[in-house]
Amino acid sequence: MAKKRSTKTRAAASSRSKARSKSGGKAKAAPARAKKARKTNPGKSSAKKAGSKKANAKTKAKVSSAAKSKATSKAKTLAKSKSASRGAGRKGATKTARKSVSAQANRSVKAAVRKPAVKPVAKAVAKPARKAVSKPAAKTVTKTVTKPAATPVVTESGAPSGAAGLLTAVVERVRAVAEAVLGPSTPGPHLFAEMQARVRDAAGAVLGSGADLTRIVVEPPRDASHGDMATNAAMVLAKDAGQKPRDLAEAIAEKLRADAKIEKVDIAGPGFINLTLKGEVWPDALRAVLEQGKTYGRGTVGAGKKVNVEYVSANPTGPLHVGHGRGAVFGDALSSLLVAAGFDVTREYYINDAGAQVDVLARSAFLRYREALGEDIGDIPEGLYPGDYLKECGAELAADYGDKLKAMPEAEWLPIVRRRATDMMMAEIRNDLARLRIVPEVFFSERSLIEGEEPDPFASEPPRPPADVVAETIAALRTAGHVYEGRLPPPKSGNLEDWEDREQTLFRSTDFGDDVDRPLLKSDGSYTYFATDIAYHKSKFDRGFADMIYVWGADHGGYVKRMQAAVKAVSGGKGQLDIKLVQLVRLLRNGEPVKMSKRAGDYITLREVVDEVGKDAVRFDMLYRKNDAVLDFDLAKVIEQSKDNPVFYVQYGHARGKSIFRTAADQGLLPADPAALRKADLARLTDPGELSIIRKLALYPRMLEAAALAHEPHRVAFYLYELASEFHAQWTRGGKESPHLRFIIQDDPQTTVARLALVQGIVTVLACGLDLLGVEAPDEMR
Repeated sequence: MAKKRSTKTRAAASSRSKARSKSGGKAKAAPARAKKARKTNPGKSSAKKAGSKKANAKTKAKVSSAAKSKATSKAKTLAKSKSASRGAGRKGATKTARKSVSAQANRSVKAAVRKPAVKPVAKAVAKPARKAVSKPAAKTVTKTVTKPAATPVVTESGAPSGAAGLLTAVVERVRAVAEAVLGPSTPGPHLFAEMQARVRDAAGAVLGSGADLTRIVVEPPRDASHGDMATNAAMVLAKDAGQKPRDLAEAIAEKLRADAKIEKVDIAGPGFINLTLKGEVWPDALRAVLEQGKTYGRGTVGAGKKVNVEYVSANPTGPLHVGHGRGAVFGDALSSLLVAAGFDVTREYYINDAGAQVDVLARSAFLRYREALGEDIGDIPEGLYPGDYLKECGAELAADYGDKLKAMPEAEWLPIVRRRATDMMMAEIRNDLARLRIVPEVFFSERSLIEGEEPDPFASEPPRPPADVVAETIAALRTAGHVYEGRLPPPKSGNLEDWEDREQTLFRSTDFGDDVDRPLLKSDGSYTYFATDIAYHKSKFDRGFADMIYVWGADHGGYVKRMQAAVKAVSGGKGQLDIKLVQLVRLLRNGEPVKMSKRAGDYITLREVVDEVGKDAVRFDMLYRKNDAVLDFDLAKVIEQSKDNPVFYVQYGHARGKSIFRTAADQGLLPADPAALRKADLARLTDPGELSIIRKLALYPRMLEAAALAHEPHRVAFYLYELASEFHAQWTRGGKESPHLRFIIQDDPQTTVARLALVQGIVTVLACGLDLLGVEAPDEMR
């Protein structure tokens, strides 16, 4: 998407930091006119566009000749299907999808997994997985192997592991996906859904057929003293019914008072209806958790609707920083949340591999190449990237080319060095994301929109001539009357940085809600960043994504209207774009700003943070703040073992529950048959603390649905902390003063089994929620 300017993490303020990245953290060092860095999201890329010849040879050596022939045959079949199907879709059969990675953008990535290498892996791992998991899971597994698995994969220890590591990572991914979706293909019922159905039936009985009952929701009241649930039924139906909301509420309340599960119905304010449920409802609510297990809370509100979530999308000009990490974690958790709600999600990363900033990267790498040849390069010139991370690139160039590049004019060595440097940076980025267990399904190359796709060496058909998708998109918009030649008035803000007083090609952005029309061509005839963004939007819509979500740094708020205008234009008004802005990260240690990283030059890298505190602390702490709130990430605080450290407190809740089971087993009180917990006499759970926990468990599915529709994964983190807090509080209450509240009562096995069932419900929901956030649920705390 747009190459916009990105916020700087306050822990790193270098005078040279001008290349901006759309992730909401500190910006990397870059030249003043460097390309405005991209947001936080995955982009589209074909597996075949992934690597250098050298890496490809190494990978192929690990594949048997039989596997090679099978993969080649499969690739030819796929190529034929691509030529037959150029329409929208994500299965690799469309023209747009084949343009995922340009010839010059990703060759070193391509080498790691060419088709003969990747297909046997996909066949060995993804295909069996389909037997065990639902369709969305099989889709994810396939994509993980065939699309992004083009770079060295990092193991949990952080060491690159090549083809073997790729297989290990894929197997782990398959296992994680399978564990997340095993069980009934259709989510089971839950209390809030059941009561919503009952309220809708009552409203329908009052209003008769034809009433639109879909707007009725049932949710927890803001004040717990008002009851167990509240509904807006009368408020949303009053106008259609031609009645005052309170009068309609009275009529609906009369129907609900006859319901066998409702103890009391009250009307509040202008017409809200509060419900208090009967006591016998709560054992059934807990039993639903026990019966549904890992599928509890998963919903169908998404109805299989396709959604594209793009996040990270940092410029491939250096390592990721903590600001990128926040956007990456947010986008990944949001994607998982949408999947849990029943949406068909694709996670995408847009590679900004065209434009000025990658040329600056190439010149910076060329300087390190000269250094590797023994030349004294002195201080890094202003405007080039100063970090040590390019030394390896320079050394590789020196090893591969000797001094040949030095003898070439810049026009000849620039594309060679640019390709090598971009590929190395993308390999680093993928590995950094892997440390956080983030695996985008699609990597999409910006350069492919301008230069076309790389020829398929396995295709039976002759390669098509390069297609300039940006030019095609502009032509189509011009035909539709959305592009014209004209002049723009000076901006009212007085900021003339991007304004030119000349006749130019403009997009009628104001027709779609923007503040001003937007230029598509620069004075030299090259495309503006916005022009390539429009073509990219069209690519997504053509691939079947009417719903798109972008995760950007908060400093990109000024780009929201123009991007939404572009989506409306290329989709004929059918596309929807939600842009989630992620605020900056202030990196601290015991309250003090952290010093800069020598490796990156002027900021702390995401890799350094993950290595120090671990992925769980990074993921949970970054999700335990609303995305649009500034985050103070204290390296000392996030590893404290205290209630003030949310990730520890929640994980400790899961571990404490597991310890209760171990203690019960040691004392011979844990039933050998797991089904015994589901059959326990749950009516014995009468303590207010126990009932409060059950109410909290019953809320989980409703919370997930609301969080998914609002695109707010932080709600899950908040919920888990609250559930863990109630569990820890109940444990504490069962101490010396109230031994009758202990979870294990030696001389009362029936009550013990009932309380063990409650603990099972707690650990089940904690594990499900943590898994959704990408955080481990440990059985023991070490």
